[in-house]
Amino acid sequence: MLSIWRDWRRKCQANKLKDPDYKFLFSEPQDDNVYVCFDCETTGLNPKKDKIVSLSAIKIKGNQVLTSGALNLLIQQEGLISPESIAVHRIRNVDLQDGEIEVLTEREAIGRFLHFIQGYPLVGYYLEFDVAMVNGAISDWLGVRLPNRMIEVSELYYQQRLKEVSQSIAQPNIDLKFDSILKRLDVPNLGQHDAFSDALMTSLIFLKLQQPR
Repeated sequence: MLSIWRDWRRKCQANKLKDPDYKFLFSEPQDDNVYVCFDCETTGLNPKKDKIVSLSAIKIKGNQVLTSGALNLLIQQEGLISPESIAVHRIRNVDLQDGEIEVLTEREAIGRFLHFIQGYPLVGYYLEFDVAMVNGAISDWLGVRLPNRMIEVSELYYQQRLKEVSQSIAQPNIDLKFDSILKRLDVPNLGQHDAFSDALMTSLIFLKLQQPR
């Protein structure tokens, strides 16, 4: 029943698509063993008013993270990036005005991102926020929201830990902080929380959670 509902919802979305050049978003993936992990850095934490500053996406195929083909994008900003956001990702407005690096318009960047992800499932940590940011960029332009299947690694981790501790603890307290998950799964912490590093670490978390326990 769930798959029928999902297919019906995708069909309704596809009918609202304003640009037929992006029909590929609603096509079945060419390889069901490929996933795309992505992460955004933004001007703030409100998807209704904030903008994407940088975006990185990495494909995962089988048990490999394909870093050599990763997508790394910087996006022009009309408004000011908040000091709180700069403290996290260390990208200032002036950094996006340097002629030595490629900085794209929002539509150029999101267009590249959509061609990169195609119809593949999306993987992320706090994925709902990143998807909401992309949806904010495409809703008026394309008239749709991302139709891709979403995989939240913190949910996968929670379900795995729940199985491990539920027999001994009635109401287990499972720490879902990103750094805590990295430590528990013995995934290297790269330290710098930029879009690429976060996407890479999340990809490694996803692979670790796929391994037999």
